[in-house]
Amino acid sequence: MAVDPEYASAKGRKRSRGPQRSPREVADELRRRITAGELRPGQRMPTQAKLAVEFGVERGAVRQALRILQSEHLLTNVSKGSPATVAPDPRWAPAGPAAPPLPTTVALTPRVAAAFGASHVRIDALCLTAVSLTMAIGEPLRQIHAGRLKPAKVDVRVLLPSRDIALAFPTPVDDALAAGRLRRRWLNQRNAQGQVLRHNLLALRATHGIDVHVGFRALPFTPPVKLYLLNDAETLFAYYTLHRREQEVDHEHLQLYDAEGTQSMLFAFEQGAGPRDTTFVKQSHLWFDALWRTISSELTLVD
Repeated sequence: MAVDPEYASAKGRKRSRGPQRSPREVADELRRRITAGELRPGQRMPTQAKLAVEFGVERGAVRQALRILQSEHLLTNVSKGSPATVAPDPRWAPAGPAAPPLPTTVALTPRVAAAFGASHVRIDALCLTAVSLTMAIGEPLRQIHAGRLKPAKVDVRVLLPSRDIALAFPTPVDDALAAGRLRRRWLNQRNAQGQVLRHNLLALRATHGIDVHVGFRALPFTPPVKLYLLNDAETLFAYYTLHRREQEVDHEHLQLYDAEGTQSMLFAFEQGAGPRDTTFVKQSHLWFDALWRTISSELTLVD
């Protein structure tokens, strides 16, 4: 009996039909490799067959993952035949108010890296977990360590949901008993990402003598949007759009409502680009500062 090629390994052995990664999870890992520089601009990707074996998924799932990355302008030449190619320089997406909205994973890194070109870097962020900001700051940190950037001062403030609230999302569709597990998973991610962000930035004090300050405060609500304010000059804004999807939590597959923040489309508004953009940037700073000074509270990144 012939083995279904979708379940065959490179050596012809049939793969297990146990729990598999979703196309989105495969795309997330490949995206991480691209943005981290493990896969370089212009480099050909491994074949779909090799990726299917590596991730333990069907080739159809690999193709879906590659198409996701192509839609984010991270890959080119995605087809059934030859391997895809990493885009010429995926880290440097178009910037400025005339640029089209792009997913957070594509748009945020080049803008944050550009912000680090200033002598005094000021970044404010309001988000659900800070995972996108932590990923984006990795690029300017690499440039600092390579000697291509040398800011004198870095101030970062982050507003995240409080551990004491009932999250609006992620939330189970109809399993109230699972809400606690989802909340614990979110809290672990919030704390882990915040700790990594703080550690990586504060390390610049010892390694490069940069004056760094990082602060976190807790919001009494689940933010329906994400917001990044860069050097008083640019505001990046995105909606957390909820979708129903299935995800494995503590070895159980749950139906839940959640938002994929890394895929949220970022809209850019730039100071001086016109009355509309200038006013939006100003009001965004006023809104963030008001939340920071008033209803937010001290946030400790521990479980």
